[in-house]
Amino acid sequence: MKMQRNKLFNPKGDSAFEKRRLIDGNSTNLFELNNIKYDWAMKLYRAMMNNFWIPEEIPLGNDAKDYKVLSDAEQKGFDRVISFLVFLDSLQTANLPNFSHFVTAPEVNLCLTLQTFQEAVHSQSYGYILDTVVSASKREQIYNYWREDKFLLERNLVITSIYEQFEQDPTRENFVLALMANYILEGLYFYSGFSFFYVLARQGKMCGVAQEIRYIQRDELTHLVLFQNIITTLRKENPELFLNSTMEKLSSLMDSAVQGEINWGKYIIKDGILGLTDTIIERYIRYLSNKRMDAIGFARLYPEETEHPMKWVDSFSSVNQIKTDFFEAKPTAYSKSSGVDWDELG
Repeated sequence: MKMQRNKLFNPKGDSAFEKRRLIDGNSTNLFELNNIKYDWAMKLYRAMMNNFWIPEEIPLGNDAKDYKVLSDAEQKGFDRVISFLVFLDSLQTANLPNFSHFVTAPEVNLCLTLQTFQEAVHSQSYGYILDTVVSASKREQIYNYWREDKFLLERNLVITSIYEQFEQDPTRENFVLALMANYILEGLYFYSGFSFFYVLARQGKMCGVAQEIRYIQRDELTHLVLFQNIITTLRKENPELFLNSTMEKLSSLMDSAVQGEINWGKYIIKDGILGLTDTIIERYIRYLSNKRMDAIGFARLYPEETEHPMKWVDSFSSVNQIKTDFFEAKPTAYSKSSGVDWDELG
């Protein structure tokens, strides 16, 4: 069943509260933000606004020095993970409007628009990192790794294919699959990539980059919660979109993503990265998958993975508290978002 795109302006729209829907609603498409249905969306919007930051705020001079003395394995890992993150944020910036075209809740579209902006800032951040830390020739090589690294190209195509399937054939089932793909991208691929930089920073290497990643991850947390709420709200309003056959497809999509991410992680560390092993990577990805499935009310795929295998990672990415910078022993305040109850939003 094809979905109907939002009209730019719909004079015949019905603003009655009880008739508003996440999709398939008859919205005027106006942002009447004093009269909203999805309160969680406005809480998220305010949290996302409060997260505003500029990549160049963080000095990376020491990181340029650190990069030169990284081991060959660490440099290769750094280059390929950055290359993959560049792709992910580029893809997100381009694809998010494809969801907005069919979401008939203006306050939710407001969050999607802000997320699009933040993904663009993340791309700016990676550009700043590469411009500061590596040579011009290496920078271009990193941007183009997907052309020569078949493993990286395969990773990119897996993600892109699901989005393109929805873009080319916007059925309701493809919409649900694309939502799940986005949720996986935000909650699995990004978090896995971020952990690599925390591993280096734990050894006192590339600490400025780790700080950039911390800010990016703070944004990604709101994006993760946004799609968590979109999926759970859609399931509540349209249970017919989540029948057993579709649930099997969504679970299979997550399982396939987990296996792909485990293989990617093992590929990244194959030459030896201190602090990471194949077992740790496998357990961490499965642990993340369980958390993501719990949050949207789906059955866990790996019930045996109950313990966080890298608990120290949380010390780099915790939100809603004033914490001490791990290396410089100075307060790093995240007070802008301190009024947000993340458990409530989730």
